[in-house]
Amino acid sequence: MARLRNLLENLETKAVHGAPEAFLDREISALVYDSRRITKDCLFVCIEGVNFDGHSAAAQAAAQGAAVLVTEKPVEVPRDADVLILQVESTRYALAFLSAAWFGHPASKLKTIGITGTKGKTTSTYLVKSILENAGLKVGLVGTIEVIIGDTHIHAENTTPESYVLQSYFAQMVQAGCDAVVMEVSSQALMQHRSQGFVFDFGIFTNLEPDHIGPNEHASFEEYLRCKGMLFRQCRVGIMNGDDVHWKQVAEGHTCRLETYGLGEGCDLRATDLRLTHGGGKLGAAFHVSCKKTEADAPQPLEFDAQIDMPGRFSVYNALTAIAICRHFAVSVPDIQRALLSAKVKGRIEMVKVSDDFTLLIDYAHNAMALESLLTTLKEYEHGRLVCVFGCGGNRSRLRRFEMGEVSGRLADLTVITSDNPRFEEPEAIIDDIVTGMEKTKGAYLRISDRREAIAWAIDHGQPGDIIVLAGKGHEDYQEIRGVKHPMDERVLIADILKERGISF
Repeated sequence: MARLRNLLENLETKAVHGAPEAFLDREISALVYDSRRITKDCLFVCIEGVNFDGHSAAAQAAAQGAAVLVTEKPVEVPRDADVLILQVESTRYALAFLSAAWFGHPASKLKTIGITGTKGKTTSTYLVKSILENAGLKVGLVGTIEVIIGDTHIHAENTTPESYVLQSYFAQMVQAGCDAVVMEVSSQALMQHRSQGFVFDFGIFTNLEPDHIGPNEHASFEEYLRCKGMLFRQCRVGIMNGDDVHWKQVAEGHTCRLETYGLGEGCDLRATDLRLTHGGGKLGAAFHVSCKKTEADAPQPLEFDAQIDMPGRFSVYNALTAIAICRHFAVSVPDIQRALLSAKVKGRIEMVKVSDDFTLLIDYAHNAMALESLLTTLKEYEHGRLVCVFGCGGNRSRLRRFEMGEVSGRLADLTVITSDNPRFEEPEAIIDDIVTGMEKTKGAYLRISDRREAIAWAIDHGQPGDIIVLAGKGHEDYQEIRGVKHPMDERVLIADILKERGISF
C-alpha cells in the first residue's frame, strides 16, 4: 500500500477525469500495468505493447474498481466513474518512476552500475561482480542470462526487465543486504524507459556495431546509437570505450562526468604490452594496466600487470571495462588480479577442460557476425586446427544459415555441422541450408545431426594444439524440438562423454 501523492512526487501529470484533491491521500492497493491483474483501488498504467494496448482496458479498469488510471492518450470511461485519470507524455516513463516510488526507491540504497553496448555487456557484468565480491562487497546482477540476488538465481526473460520488475529486484537486493548492483542495459530498455526512475552511479559503454535493427527493434543504426546514448544522461559517471569509433556520438549530450578506457594512447585507463597466452588447455591474455590521468575527484591512478583466462583482444576490453568501474570502489590491485583470473561466464567463451593437449570452449555465437568475431579471435592464437561445431535454429531466417555456414567454412579448419534448436523444422533440412553456405568456401566439414554425437566426435578426434568451439547454445540448457524444450546442457553432455571414456579433471 502507498499513498497516491507519494507515488506521484517525481511525475508531471494532467488530470483529465476526476478531482486530484479527492484522491491524493487515497491508499493505492497495487501498481498494475497488466489488465489481467487489475484489483480494487489499484493504480493501472496503460501501456501500449506490440500485441495489446492497455488503453483499451480503461473502462474495464474503472468498472473493476481501479482508483487511478495513468494514460498517454485519450480513453473512454463512464462520465460518473469514480476514478482519477492522469495523462502523461509517456506511460512507460511514468511506470518507471511510479515503480521506483512503489518499492521505496531501492536504487538509492545501492551503488548502481549500468553497462550498455553491442557486445561485452554480459561478460563485463560478471567480471565486475567477481572483482567487487573479491573485495568483500555483496553484489546483485541483472543480465541476459540471469538475475542474481544473494544465493538466488532467476532465469532472465529479457536483457533488462520491465521497470516494475527491475525495481522489485532492486528491493529484494536491498533486503538481501547487497551493497551494489551491476546490470546490462539494452538499447530497447533505454528506448522504452525501463531503466528510468533513478540515476545510475556509473554508466558504461562497451562498443557499437550494427545490430538489433529491424521490425520490433530499431528503425535505423542512428536510432540504435541515440538510444545507447540515453544512458549517459541518466548517470553520474560515464565510462566510455575510447577506442570505439562511435563513442563521442554516443556521449553527445551527456550530463555526466566522462572517463575513457582502451588500448589507445588517448584513453584515461589503458592496457599495453598485450600478449596472448595459451597452454594447458587454456586460452587467455596478459597485459599491463596504467592510468594516464585522473581528475581531482577521480580515483587514484593504477599501475599493474594483469592476466585473464578468456581469449582474445575483446576479453582485454571486457577486463578493462571492469577495472575502470572497480577502481571507483578502491578495490586493491591483488583483488582485481585474483578476480580476473577466477571469473567465468556461462556460455561466453567458456572453457571446459577436456584435455591437456587441446582446448574446448562453449560460446553463444548464434549469428554470422558473432561467429566471425569469435573465430577470428581464436585464429590469432598459435594452434593446431580450429574446429567449429555448430547448428542453426529452426523457424528462423534461412539467410542466417547460409551466412554462418560461409563464415565457418572460411575461418575454421574443420566444421562439424549439427543441430541447434530445430523447433518445428527437420534438423537435416537446416543442415542442408548450412551446407549451402559452406560450399561457397573450400572449408572441410562433416554432418552429425545429433548434437551429443557431434560433441563426442570432436572430443574423440581432438589433436594436440586444436581449439574446438561449440557455438550457438552458450548458456542455454535445453534443446527445443516441436514446441517442447528438452533438457540439454553442453556442460552435462561433455561430463557424460568424459565419464564414458574414463577421463576426469
